[in-house]
Amino acid sequence: MLTYILAGFALAMDAFAVSVSSGVCVSGLTFAYAARTAFSFGLFQFLMPLAGYAVGSTFASAIGRWDHWLAFALLAAVGGKMVVESFGAVKDASCTEEDRRKLNVLDLRVLLVLSVATSIDALAVGIGYSVIGAPIWIAASIIGGITFALCLVGCEFGKRIGAWLERWAELAGGLVLVGIGLKILLEHLLA
Repeated sequence: MLTYILAGFALAMDAFAVSVSSGVCVSGLTFAYAARTAFSFGLFQFLMPLAGYAVGSTFASAIGRWDHWLAFALLAAVGGKMVVESFGAVKDASCTEEDRRKLNVLDLRVLLVLSVATSIDALAVGIGYSVIGAPIWIAASIIGGITFALCLVGCEFGKRIGAWLERWAELAGGLVLVGIGLKILLEHLLA
Protein backbone atom coordinates (compact mmCIF):
# COMPACT_ATOMS: atom_id res chain seq x y z
CA MET A 1 0.00 0.00 0.00
CA LEU A 2 2.84 2.39 0.82
CA THR A 3 4.24 1.87 -2.68
CA TYR A 4 0.94 3.00 -4.22
CA ILE A 5 0.82 6.06 -1.98
CA LEU A 6 4.40 7.01 -2.87
CA ALA A 7 3.66 6.45 -6.57
CA GLY A 8 0.52 8.59 -6.18
CA PHE A 9 2.55 11.47 -4.78
CA ALA A 10 5.25 11.03 -7.39
CA LEU A 11 2.82 10.94 -10.32
CA ALA A 12 0.90 13.91 -8.97
CA MET A 13 3.98 16.15 -9.07
CA ASP A 14 3.59 17.13 -12.75
CA ALA A 15 -0.01 18.17 -12.19
CA PHE A 16 0.92 19.82 -8.88
CA ALA A 17 3.64 21.85 -10.60
CA VAL A 18 1.17 22.98 -13.29
CA SER A 19 -1.36 23.86 -10.58
CA VAL A 20 1.23 25.97 -8.74
CA SER A 21 2.20 27.67 -12.01
CA SER A 22 -1.45 28.33 -12.83
CA GLY A 23 -1.95 29.82 -9.38
CA VAL A 24 1.00 32.12 -10.04
CA CYS A 25 0.12 33.13 -13.60
CA VAL A 26 -3.67 33.02 -13.95
CA SER A 27 -5.56 35.92 -12.44
CA GLY A 28 -9.12 35.11 -11.49
CA LEU A 29 -8.34 31.55 -10.37
CA THR A 30 -11.12 31.29 -7.80
CA PHE A 31 -11.62 28.32 -5.50
CA ALA A 32 -14.29 26.97 -7.87
CA TYR A 33 -11.85 27.01 -10.81
CA ALA A 34 -9.13 25.51 -8.60
CA ALA A 35 -11.52 22.69 -7.66
CA ARG A 36 -12.40 22.11 -11.32
CA THR A 37 -8.70 22.06 -12.19
CA ALA A 38 -7.92 19.60 -9.39
CA PHE A 39 -10.85 17.37 -10.39
CA SER A 40 -9.75 17.27 -14.03
CA PHE A 41 -6.13 16.45 -13.15
CA GLY A 42 -7.24 13.82 -10.61
CA LEU A 43 -9.68 12.22 -13.04
CA PHE A 44 -7.07 11.84 -15.78
CA GLN A 45 -4.49 10.57 -13.27
CA PHE A 46 -7.09 7.95 -12.27
CA LEU A 47 -8.02 6.95 -15.84
CA MET A 48 -4.54 6.74 -17.38
CA PRO A 49 -3.19 3.94 -15.15
CA LEU A 50 -6.36 1.97 -15.93
CA ALA A 51 -5.74 2.41 -19.65
CA GLY A 52 -2.07 1.48 -19.26
CA TYR A 53 -3.02 -1.58 -17.23
CA ALA A 54 -5.41 -2.70 -19.97
CA VAL A 55 -2.69 -2.31 -22.60
CA GLY A 56 -0.11 -4.10 -20.46
CA SER A 57 -2.48 -6.94 -19.61
CA THR A 58 -3.00 -7.58 -23.29
CA PHE A 59 0.71 -8.36 -23.69
CA ALA A 60 1.36 -9.88 -20.24
CA SER A 61 1.89 -13.45 -21.45
CA ALA A 62 4.40 -12.33 -24.08
CA ILE A 63 6.55 -10.41 -21.59
CA GLY A 64 6.24 -12.60 -18.50
CA ARG A 65 9.95 -13.56 -18.29
CA TRP A 66 11.21 -9.98 -18.21
CA ASP A 67 8.25 -8.13 -16.71
CA HIS A 68 10.26 -6.80 -13.74
CA TRP A 69 12.80 -5.28 -16.13
CA LEU A 70 9.98 -3.60 -18.07
CA ALA A 71 8.40 -2.22 -14.88
CA PHE A 72 11.81 -0.92 -13.76
CA ALA A 73 12.55 0.62 -17.18
CA LEU A 74 9.18 2.39 -17.36
CA LEU A 75 9.37 3.78 -13.83
CA ALA A 76 13.03 4.76 -14.20
CA ALA A 77 12.32 6.49 -17.53
CA VAL A 78 9.34 8.42 -16.18
CA GLY A 79 11.15 9.29 -12.94
CA GLY A 80 14.36 10.22 -14.77
CA LYS A 81 12.42 12.50 -17.11
CA MET A 82 10.84 14.24 -14.12
CA VAL A 83 14.25 14.73 -12.46
CA VAL A 84 15.72 16.22 -15.65
CA GLU A 85 12.69 18.48 -16.14
CA SER A 86 12.98 19.71 -12.55
CA PHE A 87 16.22 21.47 -13.44
CA GLY A 88 14.43 23.47 -16.14
CA ALA A 89 11.53 24.51 -13.91
CA VAL A 90 10.65 28.18 -13.51
CA LYS A 91 12.74 29.81 -10.80
CA ASP A 92 10.79 33.00 -10.20
CA ALA A 93 7.16 33.97 -9.92
CA SER A 94 7.05 36.22 -12.97
CA CYS A 95 4.84 35.17 -15.85
CA THR A 96 4.95 36.16 -19.48
CA GLU A 97 1.83 36.58 -21.55
CA GLU A 98 2.67 33.25 -23.21
CA ASP A 99 2.80 31.57 -19.77
CA ARG A 100 -0.60 33.01 -18.90
CA ARG A 101 -2.08 31.66 -22.14
CA LYS A 102 -0.53 28.16 -21.82
CA LEU A 103 -1.50 27.81 -18.15
CA ASN A 104 -4.98 29.32 -18.35
CA VAL A 105 -6.94 26.53 -16.65
CA LEU A 106 -10.00 28.79 -16.79
CA ASP A 107 -10.21 27.80 -20.49
CA LEU A 108 -11.67 24.25 -20.58
CA ARG A 109 -9.67 23.29 -23.70
CA VAL A 110 -6.40 24.29 -22.05
CA LEU A 111 -7.40 22.43 -18.88
CA LEU A 112 -8.10 19.22 -20.81
CA VAL A 113 -4.81 19.43 -22.73
CA LEU A 114 -2.90 19.99 -19.48
CA SER A 115 -4.79 17.13 -17.81
CA VAL A 116 -3.80 14.70 -20.55
CA ALA A 117 -0.23 15.99 -20.76
CA THR A 118 0.39 15.63 -17.02
CA SER A 119 -1.10 12.13 -16.89
CA ILE A 120 0.86 10.43 -19.69
CA ASP A 121 3.37 9.25 -17.07
CA ALA A 122 0.52 7.51 -15.24
CA LEU A 123 -0.25 5.56 -18.43
CA ALA A 124 3.30 4.16 -18.43
CA VAL A 125 3.05 3.33 -14.73
CA GLY A 126 -0.24 1.51 -15.41
CA ILE A 127 1.57 -0.66 -17.94
CA GLY A 128 4.24 -1.36 -15.34
CA TYR A 129 1.61 -2.26 -12.76
CA SER A 130 -0.01 -4.70 -15.19
CA VAL A 131 3.19 -6.67 -15.71
CA ILE A 132 3.67 -7.15 -11.96
CA GLY A 133 -0.02 -7.87 -11.32
CA ALA A 134 -0.68 -4.92 -9.00
CA PRO A 135 -4.29 -4.23 -7.90
CA ILE A 136 -4.97 -1.44 -10.39
CA TRP A 137 -8.26 -0.15 -8.97
CA ILE A 138 -6.64 0.56 -5.63
CA ALA A 139 -3.53 2.07 -7.22
CA ALA A 140 -5.51 4.23 -9.68
CA SER A 141 -7.85 5.46 -6.94
CA ILE A 142 -4.93 6.44 -4.73
CA ILE A 143 -3.15 8.19 -7.62
CA GLY A 144 -6.30 10.10 -8.62
CA GLY A 145 -7.19 11.07 -5.05
CA ILE A 146 -3.72 12.29 -4.18
CA THR A 147 -3.53 14.24 -7.42
CA PHE A 148 -6.86 15.93 -6.72
CA ALA A 149 -5.81 16.96 -3.21
CA LEU A 150 -2.35 18.18 -4.20
CA CYS A 151 -3.64 20.15 -7.18
CA LEU A 152 -6.26 21.90 -5.10
CA VAL A 153 -3.54 22.90 -2.63
CA GLY A 154 -1.17 23.70 -5.52
CA CYS A 155 -3.47 26.30 -7.03
CA GLU A 156 -3.70 28.05 -3.67
CA PHE A 157 0.05 27.74 -3.06
CA GLY A 158 0.70 29.23 -6.47
CA LYS A 159 -1.35 32.28 -5.60
CA ARG A 160 0.56 32.75 -2.36
CA ILE A 161 4.02 31.19 -2.48
CA GLY A 162 5.15 31.30 -6.09
CA ALA A 163 6.80 29.12 -8.68
CA TRP A 164 9.93 28.08 -6.76
CA LEU A 165 7.98 25.15 -5.27
CA GLU A 166 7.36 23.44 -8.61
CA ARG A 167 11.04 22.60 -9.22
CA TRP A 168 11.39 20.72 -5.94
CA ALA A 169 8.07 18.91 -6.39
CA GLU A 170 9.15 17.64 -9.81
CA LEU A 171 12.55 16.52 -8.52
CA ALA A 172 11.07 14.66 -5.52
CA GLY A 173 8.44 12.95 -7.67
CA GLY A 174 11.03 11.74 -10.17
CA LEU A 175 13.31 10.34 -7.48
CA VAL A 176 10.43 8.46 -5.85
CA LEU A 177 9.43 6.81 -9.15
CA VAL A 178 13.01 5.74 -9.87
CA GLY A 179 13.19 4.32 -6.34
CA ILE A 180 9.97 2.35 -6.77
CA GLY A 181 11.24 0.94 -10.08
CA LEU A 182 14.50 -0.09 -8.42
CA LYS A 183 12.58 -1.73 -5.56
CA ILE A 184 10.50 -3.80 -8.03
CA LEU A 185 13.63 -4.88 -9.91
CA LEU A 186 15.53 -5.85 -6.75
CA GLU A 187 12.57 -7.79 -5.32
CA HIS A 188 12.43 -9.92 -8.48
CA LEU A 189 16.18 -10.38 -8.83
CA LEU A 190 16.74 -11.26 -5.18
CA ALA A 191 13.67 -13.49 -4.82
